[in-house]
Amino acid sequence: MKKRSKAPSSILGMILIVLLAILFFFPLYWIITGSFKTKADIHAVTPQWWPSEWVLSNYEALFRRQKTALFQWKLPWTSYAITGPMVPAALRWLFNTVWIAAASMALTCLTATMAGYALAKKRFPGRRLLFGLIICAMALPKQVILIPLLREMSSLGLYNTAWAVILPLAGWPFGVFLMKQFCSGVPEEVLEAARMDGAGEARSFWNVVVPMVKPGIGALAIFSFINTWNDYFLQLIMLSSTNQLTISLGIAKLQAENATDFGLIMAGAAVAAIPILTIFLIFQKYFTKGITMGAVKG
Repeated sequence: MKKRSKAPSSILGMILIVLLAILFFFPLYWIITGSFKTKADIHAVTPQWWPSEWVLSNYEALFRRQKTALFQWKLPWTSYAITGPMVPAALRWLFNTVWIAAASMALTCLTATMAGYALAKKRFPGRRLLFGLIICAMALPKQVILIPLLREMSSLGLYNTAWAVILPLAGWPFGVFLMKQFCSGVPEEVLEAARMDGAGEARSFWNVVVPMVKPGIGALAIFSFINTWNDYFLQLIMLSSTNQLTISLGIAKLQAENATDFGLIMAGAAVAAIPILTIFLIFQKYFTKGITMGAVKG
């Protein structure tokens, strides 16, 4: 039995996908290899696609910087704080970013799933108006609300803390919109059966709705983590002291202090890419499944 030959369109599509993959992967490749290059290779007139000599001096310079506590958790509106061990400033910046992104991701998934479930399955006055306001909020530029947010965080005593970045991102309008679409696909018969079995509202939500929309939560987890990680502008406005900087602000600080040391900057960027890749690999299955389900629902 002869195998069917691949159609020219499928071969062309595969070539296009490979070329796009190379195009998108190239910046990461350039950063990683550049972080191991010598200054001579980095500043060579002819681009060095591969390091002529692999060196660790850029990472040594990155982690030789001033020492600071790995973390300092302070309860809001109190003087009580827990301080971690002393580490290089770059590790503190990385820890700050991971903590802010992870906390924001968890709160976003929780609030968005609860709000999406209420908007999709509950009937209450003003439901359509509220959902319309959420859609409008998605189109509202973040720069418009930065001043009110800054004044609010300052009045609450949260300015220059991680919570000043986490809390504004926890109510992400796109997350509510996404989870509302997924919760709309939960059959009413399943919820009715749970109520007939004696399940209350909370139990129906956690034991019935959440497992059924888990692909959507996985997709939202990646979206919210990346959104928080890349939200340079909000971090720039809300964080000021060196100990509170995120890795993005820290790399910008390195660039300002070491304008010509691109090896040091690339080392910082390579370290910053590790958590993003890790999160994507962990949630990749849910992300792909969630996008596919969203596409099928149309």
